[in-house]
Amino acid sequence: MRLYVAGIGPGSPEDITPAVQQALHESDVVVGYKYYFQFVRPYLRPDAECIDTGMRRERDRAAQALDLAVEGKTVCVISSGDAGIYGMAPLLYEMLRTRELDIDIVTLPGISAFQKAAALLGAPVGHDFCVISMSDLMTPWQLIERRIVAAATADFVTAVYNPRSEGRYWQLHRLRELFLQHRSENTPVGYVRNAGREEQKVTITTLGAFDPNDVDMFTVVLIGNSQSYTWHNHFITPRGYYREEEENDVSVGQGIMIRSFQTIRKELRQPDVPLWRLWPLLHAVHTTADFDMERLLWLDYEATAKLHELVANGTIRTIVTDVSMVASGIRKGALQRLGIEVVCYINDPRVKQMADMKGITRAQAAMRIAAEEHPTALYAFGNAPTALLELCELMRHKRCQPAGIVAAPVGFVHVEESKHAVKAFSDVPKIIIEGRKGGSNLAATLVNSILTYDDAQQLRPGRDV
Repeated sequence: MRLYVAGIGPGSPEDITPAVQQALHESDVVVGYKYYFQFVRPYLRPDAECIDTGMRRERDRAAQALDLAVEGKTVCVISSGDAGIYGMAPLLYEMLRTRELDIDIVTLPGISAFQKAAALLGAPVGHDFCVISMSDLMTPWQLIERRIVAAATADFVTAVYNPRSEGRYWQLHRLRELFLQHRSENTPVGYVRNAGREEQKVTITTLGAFDPNDVDMFTVVLIGNSQSYTWHNHFITPRGYYREEEENDVSVGQGIMIRSFQTIRKELRQPDVPLWRLWPLLHAVHTTADFDMERLLWLDYEATAKLHELVANGTIRTIVTDVSMVASGIRKGALQRLGIEVVCYINDPRVKQMADMKGITRAQAAMRIAAEEHPTALYAFGNAPTALLELCELMRHKRCQPAGIVAAPVGFVHVEESKHAVKAFSDVPKIIIEGRKGGSNLAATLVNSILTYDDAQQLRPGRDV
């Protein structure tokens, strides 16, 4: 006694596998929903019997198929797509176990609707993916929602079955809402109606623009992950091979930094910010492992791009730091490549002399000397708020005009005030770490983000590591 359970694919004849065609030809009886018989009739014997059990009569269909097999007939139960994916195979096995029948069940895989849709869209399931059904007929919505959240947070490419029906009109809206809590609005979304059939329609959009009202029960929806993109009306999720080839020319240290930046970007709450903000943000989080930087990083409009242009065209030739630790953290390879010097006056003998004479801090004295000798330099602060406040006073009295300022002093006294004060100089491009947080490492990495901004578009940090 043999019972085939066969997936006949999404509907087009070319998507029915030869194994399924052979099983259909061998069968005395074919059991299934009547709509699917039109796709298999060319493969049936003239004397084969077709039994339709009607819509939503899966249990009756399975029972009748088993009864016919017990009678000694060769039976084929058909499902659209793959019989093991939301199809008849699990039900037949469960019923066979319960009834303890001696029947040989042969499951024949078919091309699933999401596979056909994916092929029509391009290559959206090139990396880890999952499939979720919106049907809550046999699965509580609370469980479905938990699975949606799990898929969204884990960055799975997600295929959505049974997305919408006459009675199930709001669930897909909720899925989109949940995904937008964890994915960018620009995440590619593709959906295919009647995949493989004459009425086929293929659409590519974004998660932000996606309208759930545009789909129905004949539609499969695919939502990309953080690596997915569109190109020439194709939806692509890279596997990583091409990136691995690209990284063959990088050092071990740079390779680690590249992968770190990719990880950070995935975990940002808002990864799709302008590049001139994203690049220093990735540097700041990488240096501190503190995602609070996403909230604390403040920049003038296009500050990173403007400052890099001043570096590239030779306007910035000197970087002044408040302490030697900031100078130590600025990449020597980048400085040499760009022909830039870094100076720090905190240990200059003149600084101590001026500080003692004027009754000011060494940091303030260092800024006064720096302003005289390098009035148009890029200034970077990672320690001393008094140095930043002193620079503000020097600027206010027209004693210097820095090309740009990186402000990340750290501490509890005058730190926040110094950052508020420097914002008043709207004609100077600035990158600031707001609040009490900061430090020499942060100031240095923000300077490095300026020096390497030409690597930002390819997201390839660490050229000078």
